[in-house]
Amino acid sequence: MDWKNLRFDWNRLRGFLATAEQGSLSGAARALKMSQPTLGRQVAALERELGLTLFERQGTGLRLTEAGMQLAEHARAMGEAAERLSRVATGQQQDIAGHVTITASEIYSAWLLPQILPRIRAAAPGLTIEILASNAIRDLRRREADIALRNARPDQPDLIAKRIAEDRGSFYATPGYLATLPQIESLRDLAAAEFIAFEDPGPHRAFLRELGAPVTEANFPIVSSSHLVHWQMARAGLGIGVGPLGLGDPDPQLTRVLPELEIPYPVWLVAHRELHSSRRIRLVYDLLAELIPPLLRAS
Repeated sequence: MDWKNLRFDWNRLRGFLATAEQGSLSGAARALKMSQPTLGRQVAALERELGLTLFERQGTGLRLTEAGMQLAEHARAMGEAAERLSRVATGQQQDIAGHVTITASEIYSAWLLPQILPRIRAAAPGLTIEILASNAIRDLRRREADIALRNARPDQPDLIAKRIAEDRGSFYATPGYLATLPQIESLRDLAAAEFIAFEDPGPHRAFLRELGAPVTEANFPIVSSSHLVHWQMARAGLGIGVGPLGLGDPDPQLTRVLPELEIPYPVWLVAHRELHSSRRIRLVYDLLAELIPPLLRAS
């Protein structure tokens, strides 16, 4: 390593890479959890150290210069190496203390995990558990979370995945809303129903048509990007929603639209291969694998 020719602060390179990836100082500051003025000073100091202009202003954002684009390629490689180093170091930590982040869908985060966290806290009171409630798939390889609950098996070879259960869902609505519709005895009778779409109505509509419900775009007058909002709208009588049996069947405000309809889907527990060697990550991973299946079987 030619240390004497390293003319810049490595930490400032981190700020530069975050800004390049986010396209703005404000977005990068949020990602790095620092103030925008502090980050701006870091990027400006890096430009002075290197004697290069790395960004040009473009509207409300920033655009990499030619020099900035070339530097970003090398900075990205350094960032990936730093992530690998962090994962290896975390995997070597053997104390059952510290921080563990679990990511799961909004519904599982709000309904399923609160039933499990007391047992995890009792087993390891030194842990701080963060729940990242997100319906988007978070990147475990980039340390966005340590453990993930997913309904699809990951295809990345450096992730450990275990199918721990099969959950089941159905369609739910209030009795008052169902009373406004013609009698529903089969999926084909849902042609006159209104559904609350979750995010993009297209896949929701296609799924219903595959099941045999003759729905069109007109059947989806309400759309929400949040599954929790989707569920509350169903509880308010605004249309038909979808959710797991363990959440919907006990709900006194809702009833199954078709009592016999149950839609199965897998539940996968996922962690990064290196993180799974950490005692604290392994403990939480194993407890989730043990505690979740009985809750879903009982639903």
